[in-house]
Amino acid sequence: MLVLAGLLTPSTTLQAQTYRPTLPPPAVPVQPGPNPNLAIRPPRPTAPGPGETAKTQGDQEESDGKVLHLRGNARVETADALLTADEIDYNQETHEAEARGKVRYESFSHGEKLNCDRAEYNTESKTGKFYNVNGTSPARIEARRGLLTTQNPFYFSGEWAEKTEDRYLLHNGFLTDCLIPAPWWRLKGPTFDIIPGDRAISKASWFYVKEVPIFYTPYFYKSLKKQPRRSGLLTPSIGNSSIRGKTVGVGYFWAINRSYDLTYRGLFYSQTGFGHQADFRGVVSKNTYFDVSLYGITSTNANAISPSGLVLSVEGKSDLGKGWEARGDLKYLSSFVFRQQFTQSFDEAVSSETHSVGYITKHWSDYGFNFVAERNVNFQSTAPNDEIVLRKLPEVQFTEREHEVGKLPVWFSFDSSFGLERRTEPEFQTRQFVQRVTFEPRVMTAVHWHGFDLAPSFGVHEIAYDSRITNNVVSGDNVQHFARDVSLDVSVPPLSRIFDAPKWMGRGKGAKLKHVIEPRVTYRYVTGIEDFNNVVRFDDTDILNDTNEVEYSLTNRLLAKDSNGSVSEVLSWQLWYKRYLDPTFGGAVIPGQPNVLMSTVDITGIPFVDGARHQSPVVSVLRYQSNLNLEWRADYDPVQHGIIDSGISVDRRVKQLFVSLGDYLLKSNPLLGAPGSNQLRGQVTYGGDNRRGWNYGFSAFYDYRLGVMQFAQSQVTYNTDCCGFSVQYRRFNFGTRDENQFRVAFAVSNIGSVGTLRKQDRIF
Repeated sequence: MLVLAGLLTPSTTLQAQTYRPTLPPPAVPVQPGPNPNLAIRPPRPTAPGPGETAKTQGDQEESDGKVLHLRGNARVETADALLTADEIDYNQETHEAEARGKVRYESFSHGEKLNCDRAEYNTESKTGKFYNVNGTSPARIEARRGLLTTQNPFYFSGEWAEKTEDRYLLHNGFLTDCLIPAPWWRLKGPTFDIIPGDRAISKASWFYVKEVPIFYTPYFYKSLKKQPRRSGLLTPSIGNSSIRGKTVGVGYFWAINRSYDLTYRGLFYSQTGFGHQADFRGVVSKNTYFDVSLYGITSTNANAISPSGLVLSVEGKSDLGKGWEARGDLKYLSSFVFRQQFTQSFDEAVSSETHSVGYITKHWSDYGFNFVAERNVNFQSTAPNDEIVLRKLPEVQFTEREHEVGKLPVWFSFDSSFGLERRTEPEFQTRQFVQRVTFEPRVMTAVHWHGFDLAPSFGVHEIAYDSRITNNVVSGDNVQHFARDVSLDVSVPPLSRIFDAPKWMGRGKGAKLKHVIEPRVTYRYVTGIEDFNNVVRFDDTDILNDTNEVEYSLTNRLLAKDSNGSVSEVLSWQLWYKRYLDPTFGGAVIPGQPNVLMSTVDITGIPFVDGARHQSPVVSVLRYQSNLNLEWRADYDPVQHGIIDSGISVDRRVKQLFVSLGDYLLKSNPLLGAPGSNQLRGQVTYGGDNRRGWNYGFSAFYDYRLGVMQFAQSQVTYNTDCCGFSVQYRRFNFGTRDENQFRVAFAVSNIGSVGTLRKQDRIF
């Protein structure tokens, strides 16, 4: 009966499909067997076996023909159920049992337990009626992010209940998973119709919080399957935005068949227009799946700040057999201003790129083959068409990873490709197809000598283009590179010393610290890159430059060994620095403008070359991991005599309190084409997703240079033993977006939530 409880286990039509259940594999013929949605329990040693007569027992037993009169601690037990009461009359021929006084029924197959004043039950047909009934049923807990959970069973009560072999009907009752007798919430209705392991339905029901009716539902459906899938209306959503106005959303989930489903939600914004969100998924076979997501806005208000726009995402994978595999990930964004206006994620709002790629690949032995189609878009601003579009359509790649040559300590590898490339930006665009051919073999070896590790290598870079760029004008003239690349990596024997660990580190008596210093030097010489500034840039292949450089690195590590013998790295400090023996990089450097070179981007992403120079910035990365986690990265430029950028983050958890702080500083630099920035971020939370009582959270991103709080959100959540209330305030202020949002949600344990606060937007 408390399969009733199932009425409120993970997905109901109320929230039924505000999350999309996992798609099962395509249907295949299977042999009949046990219901996979029901738990398998071992047989009880004292229970009668299947097909055996029910066992009876009582303090006093009298027989009237085929009728047994059991009095005092009366019991009738079958292989999967137990009926107890003060009095039971049991007909051994018809298998009818009538129980009176403190009646208790327990189903061992489903786990429900019923208490009632009187019961009529047939042990053979497993049907019966229970009067003035109440009981419990174990909850099925499905742990997933954003779902409040509880160990409480479901409680139910009703005037009477009727049981058929595979179905329960509860009349004029309620159910809840809160502690009785004063539950926080109840679902009350005239009838609850449940099929164990399949579904539960109530009609004309009211949802109460304490004694207050919150909402009425004419039809409430809850799947009891492990992978619930059923077509139905989604929970309507209502919200408010300071720039989009009132929001109303309705939707439908269509379970097309076992392997395909479609979710559609229509949205109306009073100050903007209509929105559409659709998700189409399919599992074509056990080796092939796809997932298509579309979100679009049609603006009907000419004065609306929010524009029309579209976001499309397509993912898919297929195992083609014999080692071949196809994958695809398509991301399309109609405009950057549309993303800024409608995304609910600050990180996504400031991300000005989209990346799409599809490929067919096969790897065997040490070889690999890729057939690639790719499209990347970098939005330069929110202005229309101010974007750089890079495309490969297609590119064929053939590679060999390091392969030992015979029994010699020599390894050979190569990369090769042939591609049709294209680049489009406001200042110029290439031809529809720019041919690029690359062949880059490399041979290397390794030598260990008196603690020194030496790894010399020699490589060739043959790269050919059928287009050339001169003063932002693209022509059909060829560009060819035949470059030689020599490098030597030298690892110096590390220095180390062991100390006793100080008490404040909390490592225990006898704990040790080990300080290790690891020096390393790498020399690299590349020559043969001619016409560097006449190459159209598509990816990092095109920024290979002539160089004669030495890279120095020094790493300090502090390792801790506690009293149990466990070793961990507590502190590390790494330094990198390059000395350029050729300050013009073979003439590639153009004075007075930013120069993007392979020799510079592999040490820092901040541009620093605007003329000939012998030195790179010194890159410092400091990490500390113990009761406090800290990371600080900074780039110091010895030419400019100052730090050009610095990023620090620190976090600490003390019981229920979590604090995280960070700051990223980028000094003003004429090479950036934009002023510097100083972004501060912070998050403070007390509590957690499932913690009972009050839980608080606050996070913010503040632009110190502009003096603007670009994003902030605060949330207060109160969780009871069975439900939770959340209130959240959000503030957006960046680019063209200036918006306030106020959101609320009511969560029911083990079921889901309703309201305007989505799980992906919660702090916890």
